[in-house]
Amino acid sequence: MDRNEIMQLLPHREPMLLVDRMETDADGIVHAWYTIPDDPFYCRGHFPGNPIVPGVILCEIMAQSTCQLFPEVFKDHLLMYRGLDQVKFRREVHPGDLCETQARLVERKGSIFVCDTTLSVAGQRCAQAHITLAAVPK
Repeated sequence: MDRNEIMQLLPHREPMLLVDRMETDADGIVHAWYTIPDDPFYCRGHFPGNPIVPGVILCEIMAQSTCQLFPEVFKDHLLMYRGLDQVKFRREVHPGDLCETQARLVERKGSIFVCDTTLSVAGQRCAQAHITLAAVPK
């Protein structure tokens, strides 16, 4: 799935569309990729001289990467955060880095989706989170 196809699912647009490409493997795990721009607005003051992608942006990248797990939901609903658990930040992410995320659906209870996600750069795990999302009617 390329960026144009992703925009058919997600309501996000520039500068907050944080997934460039994704695919689902035979085990149902979504793999997604996003290259951090060279000068994103969220790094300009975080931190001058040593820009680091904020953890909240890494969580958003991971959350957006879950969209291919339940594409049918997006027809009439938006997915909203309901929880972030077991969040860990293990390594810094910088402008220009290519992020690879993996997302797996752990549980679905009606309109609630629980996913395990990870974000890596160059094979090194940078972040992980247990994300709970709720489908809310548009």
